[in-house]
Amino acid sequence: MTELEKIAYAKSFIDKLANGISPLDDTSIKEDDIVNNIRLSRCFFFVSDILRQVIENGGIKQKKNKRSKFELSEEQLSKFAYSDLPIPISEIAKRLNLLITDETMKKISHRDLTNWLISIGLLKEISSLDGKTAKRPTEQGEAMGILTEQRTGQQGTYTVVIYDRAAQSFIIDNLDAVIALKYNK
Repeated sequence: MTELEKIAYAKSFIDKLANGISPLDDTSIKEDDIVNNIRLSRCFFFVSDILRQVIENGGIKQKKNKRSKFELSEEQLSKFAYSDLPIPISEIAKRLNLLITDETMKKISHRDLTNWLISIGLLKEISSLDGKTAKRPTEQGEAMGILTEQRTGQQGTYTVVIYDRAAQSFIIDNLDAVIALKYNK
């Protein structure tokens, strides 16, 4: 019996245990048996999946692919869903990440976008009364379409920075600069 055959044989045992079947005689294992514990069953399914990967890869467990840096083609960027209503930077990042077609690509975060906006002087960090820092548009940022809005949540009233259509376009048009700042740190 080859190593792969041994692994496949062991996997068949694990599969049966995960499904509450005795691998020795193919009978159902009693409900109150420790093997039918949900945690053990999940563990068996997990191990079974690893063994499946090993078998599919000729005896080697597949390593996770290193995630590639964030980048979008002009065609992908042309599909960005602009909002006519001002939206928060987290929504802009979310909409950019929806354009990713490569599962191994890193996502862009709202921090990446705000760090770039700070670096070019459209946002600034201010200290609030409670000692926390917040981001606010500079005069240039306001002229570009970066606005603030008061909202009310469970913790009370707070200020959110939002981006109108022109500000959204500016970010998308300069995404290469955002990416350059993100990866050249």
